[in-house]
Amino acid sequence: MQTLVIEGYLAAEPSILSAQGSGKKRASFRVLETTRFRKADGTPGERTTGFNCVCFNEATAEKYIEAFARKGTRVVVQGHVENDSWTGRDNVEHYDLRLVVADLRLKNRRDPAEPQRDHPVQVEETADRYDLSDDIPF
Repeated sequence: MQTLVIEGYLAAEPSILSAQGSGKKRASFRVLETTRFRKADGTPGERTTGFNCVCFNEATAEKYIEAFARKGTRVVVQGHVENDSWTGRDNVEHYDLRLVVADLRLKNRRDPAEPQRDHPVQVEETADRYDLSDDIPF
């Protein structure tokens, strides 16, 4: 089995679904990865590829993806590729590839609603708490 690692952004809110028989939850989402390159004539170009992903780990889907993953979240996804096929309403067979998630990392992004600080926060320490003239015991 081959492992694939993708770093990109969630294209939409993740979908959390429950299986009909067991009620187990799974998450499905789409990750967009953009590759930038230079064309033969030297002009810049880019290509965006979308990957359909599914996470069958119920704990990850419910407690991690559902709780913290949002549209635009930067993620690193690791897993293996599977063929997916289904019959549409028009009785036409459709085929797709999907990434079955084995590991998912959410990258921290600054919340735009969070106020920007122009200077670092300073914490004042009282002088009697630390005596720098004390000998270090080791």
